[in-house]
Amino acid sequence: MRKIPMLDLQLEYEYMRDNIDTAIKRCLEHQKWILGPEVKELEDKIAQYIGVKHSIGVASGTDALVLSLRALAIKLKGQEYFDKTDEIITTPFTFIATGDVILRAGATPVFVDINPQTYNIDPDKIREYLKNSNPSKVVGMIPVHLYGQACKMDKIMEIAKEYDLFVVEDVAQAFGGMWKDKKLGSIGITGCFSFFPSKNLGGFGDGGMVSTNDDEIAELVRMLRVHGGRDKYNANHIGYKARLDTLQAAILLAKFKYIDEFNERRRKIAEVYNRELSELNDITLPVESSNSYHVYHQYTIRVKNGKRDELKNYLKERGIDTMVYYPLPLHKMKIFNNGRAKISGKCSNAEEVTQSVLSLPIEPLQDEETTMYIIGTIKGFFGIT
Repeated sequence: MRKIPMLDLQLEYEYMRDNIDTAIKRCLEHQKWILGPEVKELEDKIAQYIGVKHSIGVASGTDALVLSLRALAIKLKGQEYFDKTDEIITTPFTFIATGDVILRAGATPVFVDINPQTYNIDPDKIREYLKNSNPSKVVGMIPVHLYGQACKMDKIMEIAKEYDLFVVEDVAQAFGGMWKDKKLGSIGITGCFSFFPSKNLGGFGDGGMVSTNDDEIAELVRMLRVHGGRDKYNANHIGYKARLDTLQAAILLAKFKYIDEFNERRRKIAEVYNRELSELNDITLPVESSNSYHVYHQYTIRVKNGKRDELKNYLKERGIDTMVYYPLPLHKMKIFNNGRAKISGKCSNAEEVTQSVLSLPIEPLQDEETTMYIIGTIKGFFGIT
């Protein structure tokens, strides 16, 4: 039986082997493991690629979000953390970290429903919450560019300007994605990237990056990632050990050369899926919104009539891996109960899609034969030959 994984990291390593091995060998030769030269080189290249003044390497995408919010609390409020009365708007349909970091920064998450076509936070519902609540309590927003698709950043930035809110972009799933002519991560006050192995640009472990054009925020993030001080032995703030590892930076530099090629490969696979699955009335295909350059970190369909789990099992029995991102919206999780978070309305769209979404394999090096096998198997489930 064929075995088709969601992502074949071994295949990708073989494709990039010479570059990666050379990068690792260089680290073995210089032995500068903490904030070594590769970290600065990667920061500079990503800053140039995204189009920002500063990129700061950190230990994970979660750390990128935490350090961004902590830096904003210091800059905007002159204190280490936000207050519980400070509200930060975000989506309930995302990974746990996006909501958790708001709690860790001292603020209260406000979950606002999504647009079920794009899976991203709905700017109209953000505005609705601000009109029907006390907007003076809201300090910022964290839009998540889910599955590689850009949020409607024009509307979000318009709202931010009107209500004097900061915008921290969660770009964990969308490295290389764009809104109009701007790279994601260059639009808000900061962009927060994850280099988890499964991401479009992924390392061989954890890693992350904060991008910004704000000099003060950049300096604060650099301090916070090394225990909170400019001087190793004199801390100014409550900091973390949250540096990007030199070895991970070296591997990411080697893989960075392929990011545009691999994003285009993902987009071409998505085109095949869209073309071949469009005849199936029992599934909803992903929609690429206008002005968005979608990088398809995930190719996610919705399966109608409660058949999602049945299709998932059918594909598994035939060697095809799939994933459900995400099975439970954040506002339904215990961590966000007991007054720790607020919900705008019922978030019914987010709740509905958790019951129907299914992500299909979209390995950049996946050949057309494999893609067509997946498509044929899905068609077979629905009785189409």
